[in-house]
Amino acid sequence: MHTTTRARFSRRFILLAAFAVGIAAADSPAGSELVLVAGATGGTGHEIVGRLRADGYRVRAFVRDADKAREEFGDNVEYAVGDVRDRATIDAALDGVDAMISAIGSGRGDPANGPEFVDYGGVKNMAEAAANAGLRQFVLVSSMGVTHEDHILNKMFDNVLQWKFRGEEALRSSGVPYTIVRPGGLINDEGGKKAVVFAQGDEGTGAIPRADVARVCVAALGTPAALNKTFEVNSGKSAAAQDLTAAFGALAEDQASSGVPAE
Repeated sequence: MHTTTRARFSRRFILLAAFAVGIAAADSPAGSELVLVAGATGGTGHEIVGRLRADGYRVRAFVRDADKAREEFGDNVEYAVGDVRDRATIDAALDGVDAMISAIGSGRGDPANGPEFVDYGGVKNMAEAAANAGLRQFVLVSSMGVTHEDHILNKMFDNVLQWKFRGEEALRSSGVPYTIVRPGGLINDEGGKKAVVFAQGDEGTGAIPRADVARVCVAALGTPAALNKTFEVNSGKSAAAQDLTAAFGALAEDQASSGVPAE
């Protein structure tokens, strides 16, 4: 086995072992764990923060402007000021953190805040920082369609999906245990009204409420069956009780650093 591959495998084994120990030691699914949320003030990030707090996690919001974020969340969360394009600020924000969820997205109109530097560069920075800090899990909100180079969003927004895919690849190769969630079109409808449909292979279209994406992301924390898997989520056609742990368990793990489900 190549030395780099062996080291990566060993680090992932150690992190997975730590993950299992942490779950066994927790008094509840959340325990007293601290979760860093990047993109906390965005639409999906806001839902993630709310879901984490409802499930008993402590939350640290990674934001550029703490005063502005405090207007949204008050004193219900901790704040870490930084920028995903600045690795040093991520390292500082991860102090004492157990896991992280990213719902970041690039901006428009400012090339320095474009997809190359946020959806790829920012995710790469966070993945490397998370691995260095020994986080037990990194949950990334990506997007359906990232493997389709001719997707209309690439033509409209500076190859945003291609850069998101490269961000996924950076996370998969970082060595930190991960879950990559690829939602369809994000809508602001109330969550919990329809079952979440899981798929793999990056095919199909659809939409899903941000609240349901948040529910999936938070459910993935503390669930070994969700580790090292990449999958798409959309809304079903009917409401139904749903066991998300069972849904995670039915998904295939990724092949090494590819994002392709193993056969």
